[in-house]
Amino acid sequence: MTATPATPRDRASFADDAEISAFVDTLGRFERGELDAEAWRAYRVPRGVYGQRQDGVHMLRIKLPQGAVTGAQLRAIADVATRCSRGFGHVTTRQNFQLNYVRPADLEPAMRRLAEAGITTSGACGNTVRNVLACPRAGVSPDEVFDVTPYAEAFTRHFLRHPLGHALPRKFKVAFEGCARDHVATAIQDLGFRARLRDGARGFAVTVAGGTSSLCTVGALLVDFLPAADVLALGEAVVRVFHARGDRVNRHRNRLKFLVRALGFEPFRALVLAELAQVRAEGAPALPFDPERPPVEAPPATARPPAPSVADLAARVRGARLRGPGEPPPLRIVTEPAPAALAAFRATNVLPQRQAGHAIVAVSLAQGDATAAQLEALATLAEAYGDGAVRFTSGGHVLLRWVREEDVPALHARLSAAGLGRDGAGTAADVVACPGADVCRLAVTRTRALARLVEDEVRHAVSGAGTAALPVAMSGCPNGCSQHHLAAIGLQGSARKLGGRAVPQYFVLLGGHVDAGGATFGRLAAKVPARRIPEAVARLTSLYLAERHAGEAAGPFFARALDRAKTILADYEQLRLEDTRPEDFVEPGATEDFRPGADAGERAA
Repeated sequence: MTATPATPRDRASFADDAEISAFVDTLGRFERGELDAEAWRAYRVPRGVYGQRQDGVHMLRIKLPQGAVTGAQLRAIADVATRCSRGFGHVTTRQNFQLNYVRPADLEPAMRRLAEAGITTSGACGNTVRNVLACPRAGVSPDEVFDVTPYAEAFTRHFLRHPLGHALPRKFKVAFEGCARDHVATAIQDLGFRARLRDGARGFAVTVAGGTSSLCTVGALLVDFLPAADVLALGEAVVRVFHARGDRVNRHRNRLKFLVRALGFEPFRALVLAELAQVRAEGAPALPFDPERPPVEAPPATARPPAPSVADLAARVRGARLRGPGEPPPLRIVTEPAPAALAAFRATNVLPQRQAGHAIVAVSLAQGDATAAQLEALATLAEAYGDGAVRFTSGGHVLLRWVREEDVPALHARLSAAGLGRDGAGTAADVVACPGADVCRLAVTRTRALARLVEDEVRHAVSGAGTAALPVAMSGCPNGCSQHHLAAIGLQGSARKLGGRAVPQYFVLLGGHVDAGGATFGRLAAKVPARRIPEAVARLTSLYLAERHAGEAAGPFFARALDRAKTILADYEQLRLEDTRPEDFVEPGATEDFRPGADAGERAA
C-alpha cells in the first residue's frame, strides 16, 4: 500500500447533525421543566456547553482535533463569535477554542454553523475522552521521528462517539508527540504517545496516568514500544479499565492517576494487558490506513490567492464590533512596522521547517485571545502565505506552516496590521493565562489584565527578555488550565487575609518543565500579592538572564536556583497592614475590592 497524500485541509467532518438535533430537543425539555437542572448539566457538559460565573449564559468549547483548523473553519468560528458571543474568544491549552456569554437561544445556531464547517463540540468538556492533542509542528518539524497527526486523528475518530467515551468517571486526556522535544506535555496526560522507531517499524512509547492540579503526577511508562497498529487497541483497553474501576463517588479523586495509585502500578498494568488481550480476541479496532504508510502532508498548491493589503487588514480588524461583558483583547495595530520589529519577530516567532525554503510562523495571541476579525485575517493569510490551514498550540499560539522564507516580511507586515505581529513567543513577555474569574466559576482571581501588566513590565524593565525562551503561565486557581505547574515561572491565583480584608495574591511556582525524562513540576518559591507580581516576574527574568549556565533552559535553571529565587522574592512577599495601599485590595483590571468567589461549579479544565 502506498502513502496517500493528505492534509488537515482534506479531513472529513467531525460533526453530526442528528447529535445537534438531540441536543436542541433536550434543551427544549429543560426549558419546559421536563428535565431538572442537574440532568441538563450532565447532558450538556459532555457536548461542550459549560455554565459560567454569570447565570443564564454559557461557555461553548469548540473541539479542534490536533489543533488543525482550515481557513473555512476559522471563518466559521469567527462567524459564531460575532453572532453568538462577544466577537472574540480564547485558544485553550488543549488546542480548542472557546467562547463565553453564549445564550441558550444561540447554542443551536452556533452548533449548526460550526457543523457546516465540519466542527463539533462533542467531547470538548465533561467526563469524556477530551480533545486529542498532537504536536503542532507534526509533519513539518525538522527533528520528528514521524508525523503523528494521522494516528492522533484516528484515535479522535474512534473515541468521538464511542459507547464509553461520554460515560467515564472523569475526563480522559490524550496526546501524541513525534519530536525530540515534547511540545504537548505527554507526561501529564492520561495517555501519552511518543513516536519511536524499532528496526525500521513505527511505534510509540506510551505513558499513563499523568496529571496536574491536585497531586501532580508524571505519567508512568506503560509500554516502551507499542507497534503503531495497536494504538486504538491499547486506548480501548485503558478506557475500559478506567470505565470499570474509576471512582465515580469522590469527584476529587476520580482521575486515572488516583486509580493507578489506589491499585498500584503493576496491578493496574496487568489489568490493562488482560483487557488488551480481550480487545484483540474480540477483533481489535484497526487504523484506517497502513500503520507503516500513513497519509502524508503534501505541499500546498504553488498558486496561492493574493494577500489583502495592509490597509485593508487594519481597517477590518479595527472596525470589528466587540461586545461586553468583560474586557476584549487589546488591539495593537501597526501598519508600518520598523525593521527592528521584523528582526525581533524573526528571532522568536519564525521556526525552521523540514521542507527546504519554508518556515513555520508562530502568531502569538495575547493571553490566547483573538477577535473574530483576527481569525478571519488568519484564514486569509494562511491561504495567501501558507497551506490554507493553521495549527493551534498549547501555548496560545497559532502556527502558519509552509510559509515561503522570502514571504516572511510581507506576512509579518500584514500580521502587524491585524494586531497579530507580537514578537517574543515563548518568552516572559508572552504569558499564557487561563480566562480566570472574569467568567470561570472555579477561579479565585482574574488573570488577563495582570498577565498583560507582567508582559509590559518585562518588556520595559529587562533588556534581552524578549528573546530568551522563558515560559510563564498564570492560572486563576489550582486546576491549572494554563498548565502553570509545568512553566519555568508558574503563577497560581489565591487570596490572603489582612486586617479582615481579602488581598489577591499568587503562589509563585518555579522550575517546571518537560524534557526527555518526563515532567518536573514547579515548586513553591513565594506567595506574592497580585499588585507586585509584574515586578517579581521581571526580577526573576533578570535573575535567569544573569546567572544561567550556557545553554541552560529556564525550567532547569529555576529548579536549580530555587533558594536564590526565594531570596530575591522575599521582599515582594511581605505585606503588613500599615504598608498597604488601596490597590492592594483590588485586582488588576477590576474597580471594586477583591472578593474571592470560587465555587463548586463545573470544572472546565
